[in-house]
Amino acid sequence: MDTSPSALLRLFLPKVPFIVRTALWHALCLSPTSSKWDLRTEITVRIIHSLLDNPVPTPLAKQQRWSLKDPGIKGKMWISKVTLPKPDEEDIGRVLVDAIDSLDDGNGIYNVPSTVPVEAEWTGYRANVLHDRPRLDLPEAQHYERLMAEVSSPLTILYFHGGAHFMMDVASHRIPTSRLAHLTNGRSFSVRYRLAPQNPFPCALLDAFQAYLSLMFPPPASFHEAVPAKHIVFAGDSAGGNIALALLQLILQINRLTSRKHLRFHGRSLDLPLPLPAGLAGNSPWADVTRCMPSVVSNAQWDYLPPPMTNDQISTFPHDEIWPTDPPRGDLYCDLSMLCHPLVSPLAAKTWTGSCPMWLAYGEEMLADEGKSIAALAAEQGVTVIWEQFEAMPHCFSMIFDQLKAGRRCFKDWADFCGRVAGDAAAEEAAGMETKGTWFAAKTCQETDVDVRSLAVCSQDQVAQRMRSTAYARMQGNQGEAKIMPKL
Repeated sequence: MDTSPSALLRLFLPKVPFIVRTALWHALCLSPTSSKWDLRTEITVRIIHSLLDNPVPTPLAKQQRWSLKDPGIKGKMWISKVTLPKPDEEDIGRVLVDAIDSLDDGNGIYNVPSTVPVEAEWTGYRANVLHDRPRLDLPEAQHYERLMAEVSSPLTILYFHGGAHFMMDVASHRIPTSRLAHLTNGRSFSVRYRLAPQNPFPCALLDAFQAYLSLMFPPPASFHEAVPAKHIVFAGDSAGGNIALALLQLILQINRLTSRKHLRFHGRSLDLPLPLPAGLAGNSPWADVTRCMPSVVSNAQWDYLPPPMTNDQISTFPHDEIWPTDPPRGDLYCDLSMLCHPLVSPLAAKTWTGSCPMWLAYGEEMLADEGKSIAALAAEQGVTVIWEQFEAMPHCFSMIFDQLKAGRRCFKDWADFCGRVAGDAAAEEAAGMETKGTWFAAKTCQETDVDVRSLAVCSQDQVAQRMRSTAYARMQGNQGEAKIMPKL
């Protein structure tokens, strides 16, 4: 992402009158959110919302290019860039297809993706340097050695960045991944998965699956030694949280199938079932690509995410080299026939039985209800679930508002969970972990216990019906794009 002074000036200068008006309304307590937010939060959320809901949208390719600009590496982080080689065998693609088809109703349409080399970044905390200290000019292998010299925990966080499946990059998320590494004394492995719309479902999921296997079973010439699954945590924000949930559901489904006993990967024969990670930690994970749940409307005042677009808005969306696709596709991420597939929208998953522990955190945001449904279902099925929701906070707030008590608390709990389930004392910590839900009051973070099993605002049958109805309406052309046809 381009954060140069000139780029920021071009972006924010036209917003000055809007900022002044927002500040005035907040000061006079005329804003409906002024009792819950401070002025900085109010202005930040309103600016982000105005950018995402621009009446004159920017073409997708331009948005994507803007979000992929590398801000550089400096300060308190170690970064070691790697490329995971493509395995000669095609087994991982085949088991992915088997899992997709076994969870489908037979009407889903998708292209079988090719396995490709996957780029990623090892990320660690670099102590005792200034924030503007430039990156050392060293070979990547030496950067990895320097990184590992400051790691004192066996934890590896397998991280998937957010960005609505079509924006952002491992470079845009170096600050949160290095912060997680710092707070856990571990390291992050951040995956540059393929982006939509050029690479629709299941390309990103295949890249994520390859990354997980590569951690446990390193390809030749890898920097890292084998990482046991008990020391790996899946983590992600927003669309990255979607990929983390889908990857967990994929592994669960592979293990449910009995047609295969082995999986070939870089010359090895891996026994099935595959080991599960130690945990999953999702920060505002986007679990419903149909975006059908009530909170999409009821929580809109607290969020910066725009409402779903209408068909009229989609029809006038500017065309460019990546959108519309050829042949045309009704969603950025997948064919419309796949919207309700549990590996596209994990909200649709019927079972999480046997899953590793989950930590799910949301604000009082538009995506909250989908997280509640997953948390309640998983807890009912015997999965340990830690649920945290923060009053009046927007989507992914802890990655934006680290000056707020809520932002700091959420991020700390995110890191604490990862360390508890996959760190030095993981076995003892996980054994003593119980399902727990907490509501945090605005400003004070005063805690109130909530029953995780009672979180869901709709029954599972009602959720399925809402998803099917929304998907059908979109296929009939009666409803617009799901999360965003982002309009930056």
